[in-house]
Amino acid sequence: MALARTRGAAASRISPDSPADAGAAVPAPAFADQLVRWQKSHGRHSLPWQNTRDPYRVWLSEIMLQQTQVSTVLDYYTRFLQHFPTVADLAAATPDQVLGLWSGLGYYSRARNLHRCAQDVVRLHGGQFPGTAETLQTLPGIGPSTAAAIASFCFSERVAILDGNVKRVLTRLTAFSGDLASSAQERILQGMATELLPRRRLREEMPRYTQGIMDLGATICTSRQPSCLLCPVQDLCLGRASGAPERFPVKTRKLKRSAQSLSLLWAERSDGAVWLERRPATGIWGGLYCFPVFDSEDELLAALPAALQGKLQAVPPFVHVLTHKDLRLSPMRLFLPARQARTLRLSGDGAWFGRGDWAGLGLPAPIRKLLA
Repeated sequence: MALARTRGAAASRISPDSPADAGAAVPAPAFADQLVRWQKSHGRHSLPWQNTRDPYRVWLSEIMLQQTQVSTVLDYYTRFLQHFPTVADLAAATPDQVLGLWSGLGYYSRARNLHRCAQDVVRLHGGQFPGTAETLQTLPGIGPSTAAAIASFCFSERVAILDGNVKRVLTRLTAFSGDLASSAQERILQGMATELLPRRRLREEMPRYTQGIMDLGATICTSRQPSCLLCPVQDLCLGRASGAPERFPVKTRKLKRSAQSLSLLWAERSDGAVWLERRPATGIWGGLYCFPVFDSEDELLAALPAALQGKLQAVPPFVHVLTHKDLRLSPMRLFLPARQARTLRLSGDGAWFGRGDWAGLGLPAPIRKLLA
């Protein structure tokens, strides 16, 4: 990263690691000032986790928004606060209560870390979130970007977030051509992000700046067809000046999609109760309740007494899409009268659950859809 400072009242300027790629330096104070002014009049202000300095609410929204769209998060966020209005309420909940409310939101390790984090905030910090990004990162499930968001929004710490939207804005702004598949290049970008932060009136401007750069990435500087003519910093943007802002950010290493086929045993008693087993803590649907899962139909059949195998009914298979994996799910339904249900013995932590129990259980989205 090359930094050039002018003397006297002139602004500091920032450019990416290669001057040949930069075209010109970006004046840091001008960027922060223009972004803050734009956020006041044109940024997003109506989301329920905005306009607050409550670290519990900001933290909850940041965890939910990881890899998840705002439209999906809104209802979950509201329900969580209704059930757990404070971090102490969340800490006192059972894992099943937390997973039950999280059911369908995906990435269930987030929910488990959320619960552990709440417990640590209460146990180690007296129910108060730490006020610095450095200390926040010692809590379960809080990485550098989430910690920076909480610290900047709630405590006005001068610290930069670097989520996907922000990386896109900054690499286009500075025409940063470093490959973000490299941790060294990402560290360079982190340094540039810090240099661009406001330097005055931090109590007011840090939350506004942080919200503004997130809003810019979400609504204007989108991954495809960015609305450059509406951008409040278009005159500073080196990516736009290059004529091809869409080529930033550069990231060569991409995760390959995989596929997996699974057979599900949908066992149902005559009273409507279904057999559900708790999944292992790691792996797909970790810690959730689910139909028994098998790697193949043959493996499913081998787990049943011969007298029950002939009662199976095939349900049309379907594909459930995860971020980096396609699951081809093949349910096999088994209706059992009460007497025969007692003969069902499967390995795993399982039990019969009636219809009234399902709403309070952590269930994978495809299982909840099948039961519905």
